[in-house]
Amino acid sequence: MLPIPAEELNGSGTLGPYWNFYRAVAAEQLSRWLPGEPSVVLDLSGGRGRWSGQAARAGHRVIELLDFRRTADAQARLREAGRVRHVRADDLSFLPDESVDAVVAEERAMSIELMSESVMSDVARVLRPGGRTLVCVDSLVLGMAILAEQGQWQHLRQTGEVMLVPWPDGGITRCFSSGQLRELLMGAGLEVEWVRPRTVLSPSTVDHVLSSDSRALTWLVRTELEAHPDDDDTVGIHLVASARKS
Repeated sequence: MLPIPAEELNGSGTLGPYWNFYRAVAAEQLSRWLPGEPSVVLDLSGGRGRWSGQAARAGHRVIELLDFRRTADAQARLREAGRVRHVRADDLSFLPDESVDAVVAEERAMSIELMSESVMSDVARVLRPGGRTLVCVDSLVLGMAILAEQGQWQHLRQTGEVMLVPWPDGGITRCFSSGQLRELLMGAGLEVEWVRPRTVLSPSTVDHVLSSDSRALTWLVRTELEAHPDDDDTVGIHLVASARKS
């Protein structure tokens, strides 16, 4: 069984205790990762406004690519009006070379975009030297769990190949091991800074602690971000990586 329901994993379900914790971890992780000085940030996270809004409130100029496949958060876009430039496009051809300082690809963007190599090459092209990208993907462990739930046992042996996983809602995503995520970034000419699971703490642990004391969320987030897992540890449902352009 999956640690939390599939409809929550792909963002369409209601927010439970673990998912609230997950969002808090992601927000704090982004806060620590963003450039310390006002910069140009490109957001490829699907047009929901969460991450672009956070970057804008931190003082950055943000370009948010809107995804035709998702419904944008109109309220978030209204709140950040004037801080975020919204662009509806299929690729990054509208941006010149070396024009942004940071690229955020949250919300499993590189898993939803099946041609990840092409997108990452474009990311490397638009990054300025010294610029960085933050990437979130579905983990191989998550993909195998979903395939097992669907009884597609024949595909579980193909862990060395590209794993495309059909979801109950009809969508398809690409899942990565930590090694495959490194290869994706290095193949685009980027230097990998780190790869780690989004969360090391398990959903059951988080649910247990928060059910006992809802005020423990801040402590749990701090504990998570201070953990230093082996980057080959892919027990998490999602992997996160940071890479830099030399």
